[in-house]
Amino acid sequence: MATILGTISLISLCAVIYLSYLKAGDIPSKYGLTGLLIVLFSLNGLILGLITVKEKDMFHLFSWLGILLNGLSLLGMGLVLYAGMLG
Repeated sequence: MATILGTISLISLCAVIYLSYLKAGDIPSKYGLTGLLIVLFSLNGLILGLITVKEKDMFHLFSWLGILLNGLSLLGMGLVLYAGMLG
């Protein structure tokens, strides 16, 4: 589940950034709502990934992949917010 949430978050983040670029920054408010959902999905996925890494007798590839994808999503949203404060 962590990997799925991370994948959804990264795809949504890339889509929002691309569509914002096409509109030259004149974006509707629903893009902001998408950003909020990206953060919520990423936090949930990160927590799920961290919980499942601690379990024994499991295949941990998808747990680590979920942690990586969700961390990248949170980092990307942090960079978007930081860039928004600069401009």
